[in-house]
Amino acid sequence: MPTYRASDGTRLAYHLNGDGAPLVCVPGGPAGSHYLGDLGGLSAHRQLILLDTRGTGESALPEDPATYRCDRLVEDVETLRRHLGLPRMDLLGHSGGANIAAQYAARHPDHLGKLALISPGTRAVGIDVTGEMRRELVRPRKDEPWFPPAFAALAAITEGTGTDWEAVHPFFYGRWDSAAQRHCAASRPSNERAVTGFAAEGAFDPAATRAGLASCAFPVLLLTGEFDVNSPPQPVAEFAALFPDATRVVQKAAGHYPWLDDPGQFTASTAAFLE
Repeated sequence: MPTYRASDGTRLAYHLNGDGAPLVCVPGGPAGSHYLGDLGGLSAHRQLILLDTRGTGESALPEDPATYRCDRLVEDVETLRRHLGLPRMDLLGHSGGANIAAQYAARHPDHLGKLALISPGTRAVGIDVTGEMRRELVRPRKDEPWFPPAFAALAAITEGTGTDWEAVHPFFYGRWDSAAQRHCAASRPSNERAVTGFAAEGAFDPAATRAGLASCAFPVLLLTGEFDVNSPPQPVAEFAALFPDATRVVQKAAGHYPWLDDPGQFTASTAAFLE
């Protein structure tokens, strides 16, 4: 397992999967990159360089917990680029990792070739996802057997009266089958300090990030699932509008992990963009 040292000396790990031109992948969570797998077969088209952000996966715990903050993680990505010897890199960010990738793009646009934001979080650019938006998004799934308790839990969470995140997990997948349930169980963040520190005060400066993105000349893909309760199509469309050269894809019948719901469709869209 290859590693490198961040600017503060923290040992960070990354994993290699596949062949071809490198694609640096930043997971969400914050969690280790293992839940990304081979991104539905994308490793057949590119060499995936899967980063374990500090304090997750095989990466070491930092001495300073303040370095878990999203804006601080940006420089870990830049240090990885230099470690790999890439003058420019293609970068993929999933979920919360898209917040890191977007801030990276705003700060280091000359170091990017292409940027893929998959089921992207939008906090870095100050786009809100409302509770009403989430509830309306999932209503078409009302005939699924798990829907009533999941919807009740979602309604309580979005109204500020509940915290049963376990019950809403089916909404994060296009199919709540055994494969989705196994993935869900294996994908949960294990470092609570990394989770809480990620969005600590000062982690996001939407105005500065938006200004940086407005001058990014490289191509950008924003792909989300039709039923992605975390990253609904509407706010992702708003996110796409911040870039001069953006392609937006809404994957049918997919949730927050579109490479699991339809690997072929996900890989076709993403590989075509990257090539």
